[in-house]
Amino acid sequence: MKSAKPKALHGIAGRSMLSHVVAAAQAMGADHIAVVVAPGRDAVIQEIRAIAPDATIVLQHERRGTAHAVLSAGDAIGVDFDDLVVLYADVPLIRPDTLGRLRAALANGSAVATLGFKAADPTGYGRLVQSADGSLTAIREQKDATPGERAIDLCNSGLMALDGTIAVRLLSSIGCDNAQGEFYLTDAVEAAVAEGRHCAVTITDEAEVQGVNDRVQLAAAEHSMQARLREAAMRGGATLVAPDTVFLSYDTVLGRDVVVEPQCWFGPGVSVGDGAAIHAFSYLEGATIASGASVGPYARLRPGAAIGENAKVGNFVEIKNAEIERGAKVSHLSYIGDATVGSGANIGAGTITCNYDGFNKARTIIGAGAFVGSNSALVAPVTIGEGAFIGSGSVITDDVAPDALAIGRGRQIVKAGWAETFRAEQKARKAKPRP
Repeated sequence: MKSAKPKALHGIAGRSMLSHVVAAAQAMGADHIAVVVAPGRDAVIQEIRAIAPDATIVLQHERRGTAHAVLSAGDAIGVDFDDLVVLYADVPLIRPDTLGRLRAALANGSAVATLGFKAADPTGYGRLVQSADGSLTAIREQKDATPGERAIDLCNSGLMALDGTIAVRLLSSIGCDNAQGEFYLTDAVEAAVAEGRHCAVTITDEAEVQGVNDRVQLAAAEHSMQARLREAAMRGGATLVAPDTVFLSYDTVLGRDVVVEPQCWFGPGVSVGDGAAIHAFSYLEGATIASGASVGPYARLRPGAAIGENAKVGNFVEIKNAEIERGAKVSHLSYIGDATVGSGANIGAGTITCNYDGFNKARTIIGAGAFVGSNSALVAPVTIGEGAFIGSGSVITDDVAPDALAIGRGRQIVKAGWAETFRAEQKARKAKPRP
């Protein structure tokens, strides 16, 4: 990846590749998860602790192949589970139902089941060698394959399920007599066949098992994930006007009849209620938008933003850690942070909540039906009462009672004829010869 960040922590659709794979295992119904990690990968360990606190973390001090990696978790896998499923953090698009199909092959009597795919270009992949009846007899790595085996286009994804009652014994019997001198997990197939056991292939599409080894492949995986998320959103009843320009996170929720206009970005933690509209060029993360609300164009919702029913957040408005209650409007060029805007309130263009003094943050409360004039600064902590009016251009530092009018600006002074006199003076000064 040419990165200071471990490969497994590079993100797709708002979370790390490792998190995607662990989530798939959890959704599959795994009773226990063991993660094999290279020494010194503290950031990876922290991620595992955050997403799967009960997982066993195993350090693989030597890199001697995939079978060796699995056996590094010997204490975790040798407790007689029904199934052992081997996944990889750099194969992040795997679906839980695909893993379920892989396990189903074990339930039907196979000792080993591998996940295969028809490759558009099989170069570099292990080939799945089958008997006439379709059972799996061997997995041959590219470097060890014969010319005839290299002609096979059914390839190994690397993902495998093994009968938990014999998995450790099978893996322990694998040798390293191959071109790489490594212990291949794929040799578990031949080890099982040698015992007279049946091995199976479960097939999926190539896109689901694409691996990520560099930034180009990371972008390809993101592209595939976005296509999946967009399709799910549209089939769920949302309209994406220009789907290819909308980027979703793994957990984005779009309700029925939501309309998302072009060039919108959804970070993690965004939920949009039925019938809401997200207008073009808006950026949302950690936000909740209720039914019928309107956001954008060119709006930014930061974490903690909660937009109520039929509320409006307009163009070039930023909301952070604030509730905009039912029917309230923040229509133009405003920043509302650490605040509550009551139902039906109107926030004029250019209004900001001054919520940070360099050390602490304070909250602004704007009551229902209040009207805040354009270009006002509300210096927190401050409360604007229900139905109150704030004169345009005001700096409000004290609480305002309900239904009161508050004006916090310098008094206007008009000097008649001043401009004409000023211009004459300046022209005369310019006309005077310089010494």
